[in-house]
Amino acid sequence: MNHKFGASPTDELIDDIRRDLDIGLIAPAVFSDPDLYQAELRRIFTRTWVFLGHESEIPNRGDFVQRNIGEDPFIVIRDDNGDVRVLLNACRHRGATVCRVQAGNARMFVCPYHGWTYTNSGELSGVPVRNLGYAKLKLSDWGLYAAPNVAVYSGLIFANLDKDAPSFEEYVGDYAWYLDINFHLSEGGMEVLGEPHRWLVDANWKQGAENFCGDSAHTQMTHRSALQIGVADLSSAGAPKPDAGVHVHDISGHAVSIRRRPGEKPFFSYPPEVKRHFRPGALNEQQFALAEESLLHNGTLFPNFSFLHIGLSEESGKEEAGFLTVRLWMPKGPRQTEIVSWILAPKEASEEYKRRAYRIGMSSFSPSGNFEQDDVSVWPGGARTGGSIFAAMNHMRYNYQMGLGDMSPLPPKEIWDGPGIADSSNAGEGGLRSFHKTWLKWMKGSGRNVADPSN
Repeated sequence: MNHKFGASPTDELIDDIRRDLDIGLIAPAVFSDPDLYQAELRRIFTRTWVFLGHESEIPNRGDFVQRNIGEDPFIVIRDDNGDVRVLLNACRHRGATVCRVQAGNARMFVCPYHGWTYTNSGELSGVPVRNLGYAKLKLSDWGLYAAPNVAVYSGLIFANLDKDAPSFEEYVGDYAWYLDINFHLSEGGMEVLGEPHRWLVDANWKQGAENFCGDSAHTQMTHRSALQIGVADLSSAGAPKPDAGVHVHDISGHAVSIRRRPGEKPFFSYPPEVKRHFRPGALNEQQFALAEESLLHNGTLFPNFSFLHIGLSEESGKEEAGFLTVRLWMPKGPRQTEIVSWILAPKEASEEYKRRAYRIGMSSFSPSGNFEQDDVSVWPGGARTGGSIFAAMNHMRYNYQMGLGDMSPLPPKEIWDGPGIADSSNAGEGGLRSFHKTWLKWMKGSGRNVADPSN
């Protein structure tokens, strides 16, 4: 290949991806190319706001968990002042790991290599034989590296490694309108139930993230068995009426999929004992009205935070019950992802209800869940095909044209109470295309203004 002067093969591939996306196509290499993946780690995960966990995991001073930003290991900790900090898990002396457990409580971290000691806010507090070997070492210059930007939204912890990054509020932009619906139905908000679950899947991190942007087309095929045994309402899985299924995309670079029953008040299938706690509160009239008629919301805040609010049952014949699950898609290479998943319920719900919501969440969206096992059985094919030589020889492209332009007989909704572009049915892939448009902006270096819809 004759490369353009000054352009790397990766940048040329990105230009090709941009041209393909204009007509609703995606090169399989997007989900498998090692060089492209390395560029993502630098251009996306060091510059965007990345979800790391829930503050209920670290309620006390000194509590910590380990999470990754890209593939970089971080300690997410509440320090002795009560502040949430995100510290690179690497000693400044020789780079050894200073925290070697996934979660716990610590006032200090002591490097197992040479004993350099750090406070739980990251300051270097002690060096062995300092008077003999490091007499003039300035401790304040050698603390653990920390993420320069940390934000907590509705209990959700995010960090950004770019010191010049836009604020979290700017980054989320109009998407906060939909997040608030899902996290502020009651005065107490949503509460995490139990510890998060983690598992590995042989797929690219973008496959799950894009799926939650509005891949309604897969539900009645991939999850057919769950629908057949009656653990999910068919109208939640794929709304039969155009007005009942809505994909909303290009919302400050993010996307959400909504299924609802206009004129009714299912409220995500919560029972009356829970719904009585729901109040407009922080929500405006339009937000609360949408919540009332909603069966399901699922979406992705770019790059790798997704949520699903739905009512399901743990077994056939039982009434559905609502719950919220949030998840983190942590990249582990171009063809592997670690999924971290939390289950939440309204704080005011009874303990009995919370136990049931947890059981339902576990039976559906966990390593052994029926819906989860369906998804992780099909996603590996996308990454595997991305590395196929014969697919490359044939210039294979994945089709993302569903609902694009003349593919849909229905124009976008002219009237929609919320921000973003609302399609008139869920027979489309606008949310997935929106995800990849945002991906392209960051890969091209123009993502800082991602909250600007004209960008």
